[in-house]
Order: sequence, then C-alpha cells, then structure tokens
Amino acid sequence: MTTHTVFLLLGANLGDRAATLQRAQEAIQIDLGPVLKQSALYETAAWGVTDQPAFLNQVLKVLSVFTPEEILAKTQAIETRLGRVRREKWGSRIIDIDLLYVDDVVMTTEKLTLPHPFLYERRFTLVPLAEIEPEFVHPVFQKTNRQLLTECQDEGEVKEWKS
Repeated sequence: MTTHTVFLLLGANLGDRAATLQRAQEAIQIDLGPVLKQSALYETAAWGVTDQPAFLNQVLKVLSVFTPEEILAKTQAIETRLGRVRREKWGSRIIDIDLLYVDDVVMTTEKLTLPHPFLYERRFTLVPLAEIEPEFVHPVFQKTNRQLLTECQDEGEVKEWKS
C-alpha cells in the first residue's frame, strides 16, 4: 500500500479554538493516519473577509494511505462532525482543514487543487509550514517553504499563541 506525506492547515475562529484544533487533530489521526509533526498554534487576523474574530492556525504533517480525493472527503467529514457549516467563502468557522500538499502531487479537479492554490500568498499558512518543514519544495514553484515565506507579500500578523 502506498503511503503519502500530507500537509494540512487547521484553522478555527469560533468557540474554543484550541480545543477544536485538538479534536480535529485526534480525528485526523484516526481517519487519515499518524501525525508526524505539528506546528505551534498561531493566532492570525482573518484573511479575505476581515471583519471577523482572529483565527488559530496550525499545520500538521500526516502519513496517509489515502488518495488526495479520499483525504479531501475525510477532512470535510471531520469538519462536519465538529460542527462546520459552510455559509460564506472565507467567513467565520468553527473548523477549517485545508490540504496544502500531498507528496509532490500537482493536480486540478473540480473539487481539489494541489498544491493549495493560495498557499504561497498567505503568511498564516507559510509560517507554521516553514516551522515544521522549511526545506520542502513546492512542486510548481520549485522553491522551499522557507523561500516562499521570505518572498510572501502578505503583511498579516502571525504570532505564536500561548494558551
């Protein structure tokens, strides 16, 4: 059975954000596979729709036997179980789980684009990603996560969160 290295971005800005991220991580371990690395938690201003509470974000590195499409379905099922209701693009949410990378897969389908299409322009994604895997090379841009972070134009504040 083929295993895949998967990078996921978790985000929450409603309810007990830290507890929700912990519950999401536990569900990911059960439904997708073992978490190999996890970043610190980072508090970040909302992106896209900015008139909403701050987010807690975290990146996980996961080992999984599932295909990218199966991973997407499983992460969306976890979001639903944890109470996510999709109302507004980039709006407030109890949990959000984004697929950033699956190995060095490059794909675009109706439901999924890999690598994540906005990864390179979001500090709230790149800071925790570069923390746990600075030398991973983006398969389209051929730049490391550290390089992408250095070149990122996003000026949004990303600060490590202490409970």
